Amino acid sequence: MSCIGYPISLSSTSTVVRNSVFGYQSKSKFLPVRCAVGEYVETPKVASIAEPLLLNAVRGEKVERPPVWLMRQAGRFLFCTQSYQQICEKYPSFRERSENVDLVVEISLQPWKVFKPDGVILFSDILTPLPGMSIPFDIVKGKGPLIYSPIRTAEDVDQVTEFDPDKFVPYVGEALTILREEIKGDAAVLGFVGAPFTLASYVVEGGSSKHFSKIKRLAFSQPKVLHSLLQKFTNSMANYIRYQADHGAQAVQIFDSWATELSPVDFEEFSLPYLKQIVDSVKKTHPYLPLILYASGSGGLLERLPLTGVDVVSLDWTVDMAEGRRRLGSDIAVQGNVDPGVLFGSKEFITQRIMDTVRKAGTNRHILNLGHGIVVGTPEENVAHFFEVAKGIRY
Repeated sequence: MSCIGYPISLSSTSTVVRNSVFGYQSKSKFLPVRCAVGEYVETPKVASIAEPLLLNAVRGEKVERPPVWLMRQAGRFLFCTQSYQQICEKYPSFRERSENVDLVVEISLQPWKVFKPDGVILFSDILTPLPGMSIPFDIVKGKGPLIYSPIRTAEDVDQVTEFDPDKFVPYVGEALTILREEIKGDAAVLGFVGAPFTLASYVVEGGSSKHFSKIKRLAFSQPKVLHSLLQKFTNSMANYIRYQADHGAQAVQIFDSWATELSPVDFEEFSLPYLKQIVDSVKKTHPYLPLILYASGSGGLLERLPLTGVDVVSLDWTVDMAEGRRRLGSDIAVQGNVDPGVLFGSKEFITQRIMDTVRKAGTNRHILNLGHGIVVGTPEENVAHFFEVAKGIRY
């Protein structure tokens, strides 16, 4: 059982000062976390020195602090940095940036070089596989994804092909391999994919949506058509996860961003079974690969998420961490879940929210992260402070 809801004692505060190389350096002392459990404490295994901290934490091994990384640390946050702006000026298309090995590696490594997170996530997009499935798309600046030929009929689904990563995205495999070589085991290299229902939402709606009326019309009037599409995405994403793992990803996050637009009963029909299929399929060939599931706004579905079989559930900030722990149970790791807006607050406020989250999460199987992707315009010095405080924590 994790330590939940008990006070912490802080021996010092954390300060951050400028550094001429990376911009900031820490003058923090360790921030010890004190917690207790009324009934019993699960004793974590002793951590393996050879493995990155994030992997040890996910597997329930004893770690000295929670590993930390930020969703969208490569790309969205960097949008405001001079180095990334220079890349964007030279390569204005998102797809051009995300489908070029050298650029993918450079952009993925930028936050690593500055903040040294415990997870280094691949710079890519969940829609990257679509052209390899005969679904052309683009990402239009200021508008987001655009699907040129939305999938809305049985005939459309018949034209969708299953995804061959080796053939269509070799740059992803090459980039992951290089990242593993560059990081040298000092952090976990993270891959990611989109979940079947979320991918289907994009291709049926034709892009982003507010009401999801088109995919719900398909789900409720022609469910067999949608199930056929979901199955194709399921097979393809399971294969894509294995491909990423074989080329260097040490954990893979599954983004089901739009599954929470479904009612619980519809989630059980149109999302849960396909997520479980993916996990079961991957675990047959890669039993020790940690799989993380993130679904924004998942408070109403929380108890159903562990049924997918994933190793980690990533909580958004609308769920209290202690409550999330109780509802998920002690057999699964959690990730999150500081509100991204907190990073616009004072350093004292940021520290307070970090420590509150860590205290509620307990000392076992927790990855510190935001409850959503980092927001464009977040002050860099506050991001630096977030990492410095997080890495100064000691259980």
